[in-house]
Amino acid sequence: MFSYVVVAVFLMGSLRNFHVSGCDFNCADKPVFTPSRLVVKYGDSASAECVACTGACQNTLYNLEKSVGDVTRNGTTLLWTVGSLTEWDPSPDCYYNTDTNKQCCSTLPVIVYQPPESVSFSFINHTGPMFEHNQYTLQCTVENVAPVGNLVVTFYRGQTALDQQKSRISQLKPVSDTFTLNINVSKEDDGAQYWCEAKLELGPEGPQRPPVVASENITATVYYGPRLLNAENPNPIKITEGHSLRLNCSAVGNPIPSYTWTVPSASSSFPNDSVLTINSVNFEHEGQYTCTVSCMGRTVDVTFAVDVQADVIPYIIAAAVIAAVVIIAAGLVVYFQYYRHSKMGQYKLKDVLRSPKREAVPLQA
Repeated sequence: MFSYVVVAVFLMGSLRNFHVSGCDFNCADKPVFTPSRLVVKYGDSASAECVACTGACQNTLYNLEKSVGDVTRNGTTLLWTVGSLTEWDPSPDCYYNTDTNKQCCSTLPVIVYQPPESVSFSFINHTGPMFEHNQYTLQCTVENVAPVGNLVVTFYRGQTALDQQKSRISQLKPVSDTFTLNINVSKEDDGAQYWCEAKLELGPEGPQRPPVVASENITATVYYGPRLLNAENPNPIKITEGHSLRLNCSAVGNPIPSYTWTVPSASSSFPNDSVLTINSVNFEHEGQYTCTVSCMGRTVDVTFAVDVQADVIPYIIAAAVIAAVVIIAAGLVVYFQYYRHSKMGQYKLKDVLRSPKREAVPLQA
């Protein structure tokens, strides 16, 4: 008799845990998981609750199938707990048998994630300086991340996002993935910092701050030809003799541009600098000046036409002085002539020497 009881208990337990492969996931009253989706970091604990059925199913078969963890029963409510989740696809199934001996099932989606172990950034097949107007390929490599299908990589130039890419690999276990981006560099890229960022987008059930790992920065050095800071064809320059002359053909470039001057006077020599200065010009300095700017095998010529004009101010001053002297002399002549005639009158020498007659006056007694 005891043996029959043991066999009966065993059969009941077996039937209770019996689960056929044909599950109906679209039945009207299917089991409900709380939460409906679970996101767990690899190695962390996890738990979820399943209400197998809300109707009268006490006498039917119901269970929670799992590959890892424990199940605690409370009526038709099943609690699944895992102390340390170390499987990459542990999604449990909750089911019950219907009156027609079919199974109504639900699966709890469980995402087990692992942040990127490392993120590296580089230029493919290139080291050292880059050249303006050339194309280069950026590469971002993300090591050991799961699930890689939730990975999003962003390429940056400074704080400006250049492009965003998602992984095309469908794999639950940790894998590595590589992303590339082609760029055309210009002068403005010289000194810019390039880098990339890997982020796991795990949805609202995931961490409030999604796992993000950034690469190190790479500072770009871009070689570019000379670019003039002033006009390439300046207007003719008219300058007065004796004044200071300053010609400027400054340019930017990487490496720093070199300058060579061609001047009209063979006897004059000037340092090869971006600015040519003559403190006091004369007619010898008149003519055409050419500044040749060189950088990266490219040259730019800037031509200055200089016209030296005579300084007429000293002549004007001399003429004014002479005119003033003439005017003063003429004034003195006129003044003295006028004074002799109008103030002193005209005199004859015989009138000056002539004495007046004197008469004697008798004395009275």
